[in-house]
Amino acid sequence: MQFWSGTAFLPTADILPLARMFDDAGYDGVVCSDHLIYPRELLSPYPDSPTGKPMWAPETAWPDTWVTIGAMAAVTERLRFSNAVYIAPARPLLEVAKQVATASVLSGGRVSLAVGVGWMREEYELLGQDFGTRGKRLDEMIPALRALWRGGWVSWDGEHYRVPELMLEPHPEAPVPILCGGESEAALRRAARLCDGWVGYAYTLDVAVGYAERLHRLLREYGRDGDRFEIMVALLDPPTPDLYKRAADAGITAVMCSPWAGHDLGDGGVERYRAPIERFAQDIIAKVRP
Repeated sequence: MQFWSGTAFLPTADILPLARMFDDAGYDGVVCSDHLIYPRELLSPYPDSPTGKPMWAPETAWPDTWVTIGAMAAVTERLRFSNAVYIAPARPLLEVAKQVATASVLSGGRVSLAVGVGWMREEYELLGQDFGTRGKRLDEMIPALRALWRGGWVSWDGEHYRVPELMLEPHPEAPVPILCGGESEAALRRAARLCDGWVGYAYTLDVAVGYAERLHRLLREYGRDGDRFEIMVALLDPPTPDLYKRAADAGITAVMCSPWAGHDLGDGGVERYRAPIERFAQDIIAKVRP
């Protein structure tokens, strides 16, 4: 079982020292969330919200994923980095390929890419990408990225993306794992058919196990039953070693956790996170890993 944390809703200036704390305490990784902007006139409905509005205030900071990952990689030694999730089809294919490849090389291969189609039409339109074809384009983007990361002269000729023969350097020294987020049938099938794993949201253990079972059925359907496949979720149940052992037994390979959840952190600056991070590592992580 892997233990990851996230950067969502944290003060931007706290992220780098927190990454060092996670690295020192033996956590496996950190995920970054991806929101570009908050438009004054937001017409796109936010999923799973009774009002259709996001749960965060417009002024909430969402630092750029790949700048943040690069900075965290520079101040850590073993911590890994990914997304929950990156709205890749809102960006040009070559831009995504270049950013992720560079982060992989600079981090020594410590990154994976977790992609999703997103929900905000306004972001797509501001970035000049088509919102209506985002799912089909992501289906094509995943194999296109793998092709562009091979090194040497590379190209891609597909329905939505056409890249003439070129060199894209630096290229990753080893394949970058690609995971998929989203709960829709299309997203689950995309993960099982094209990806190296799936990133979910926050669930009770029973619901999370249901998703894991569904994904493993889809892997069998696509002839990938023996492939290594990551399943990463957050669990809403109170954290105990037994909870995470049961999750691992059900095929969940990684959990996103907030070690400070439920703690009164006070106003002690970034150091206020250290005790909960270390306590979770001692009380949970050390007792779950063999």
